[in-house]
Amino acid sequence: MAAAPALIDAHGRAIQYLRISVTDRCDLRCRYCMPEKMRFLPRGALLSLDELALVADRFVARGVRKIRLTGGEPLVRGDTMALVRRIARHLGAGLDEITLTTNGTHLADHAEALRDAGVRRINVSLDSRDPETFRHITRHGELAKVLAGIAAARAAGIAIKLNMVALKGLNESEIPAMLAWAAAEGMDLTLIETMPLGEVEEDRTDRFLPLTGVLAALRARFALIPDTHRTGGPARYWRVADTGTRLGLITPLSANFCDGCNRVRLASDGKLYMCLGHDAAVDIKAALRGSGPAGLDEAIDAALRRKPARHDFRIAAGAAPATRRHMSVTGG
Repeated sequence: MAAAPALIDAHGRAIQYLRISVTDRCDLRCRYCMPEKMRFLPRGALLSLDELALVADRFVARGVRKIRLTGGEPLVRGDTMALVRRIARHLGAGLDEITLTTNGTHLADHAEALRDAGVRRINVSLDSRDPETFRHITRHGELAKVLAGIAAARAAGIAIKLNMVALKGLNESEIPAMLAWAAAEGMDLTLIETMPLGEVEEDRTDRFLPLTGVLAALRARFALIPDTHRTGGPARYWRVADTGTRLGLITPLSANFCDGCNRVRLASDGKLYMCLGHDAAVDIKAALRGSGPAGLDEAIDAALRRKPARHDFRIAAGAAPATRRHMSVTGG
């Protein structure tokens, strides 16, 4: 395919980071993410392996430096590892990094293959280290599987960053212990405010925990030093003194971070979302199947023109979610 212009949105932001949801399916049912009886897409509605790889190829050709595979849970899709290997061919030839966000339940089975394919760093979602609390949040998850996956990945030489959604009255008391454990084990920890995406069976207002207050409490217990480190995502970092551990905060509600957004998200059904907090999307699958590579470029350009300046997240009692889609559709 011919070269195409760099990915610059209408607000002058360079897009260098693509997140690809390879499936909306997940083997957990986290309460803040989806209802217990979630309806997933039929498998025939998903982009094929070849289509996902072609889209990734084109984004790299146009300046994307980092690709993250997400879900749902990406490792429940049978051809995800083949996709990882295909995308990893761009490493050192335009692509700086391919990473993965996973719930860790299948990580033990894939850790060495991920390492061999070129993955050097992954995010593992872990909202509690208490088995009963973990089971409550996920509705039926087994903590031991996740911990085994983390151990296997670390043994394979993959760096781990833990993602913990901060939930008032549910896991907030565990946050200091989670940071201490991460620091002792040589892992980073990112705390995330719950986001109003899709209808769930609980009122998110009850669980929303502003991270500004959490940070103040942590600074009273840990020596935290502001850190300019960036991974390409929205987190802002502090370093835990005398350790190699970083604490990241993702604060879409208490401290907006949209001015530096460099990301777009490809959902598993082929919709390209310019913002996690908006439903507006461009149908990449239809463009690709209808007009081939030329249609793909036109669809990407149309998406860039529509990327908003910022999201419209807000949490208030009785307020509708910011989007109709659930987090599992576009990934974390």
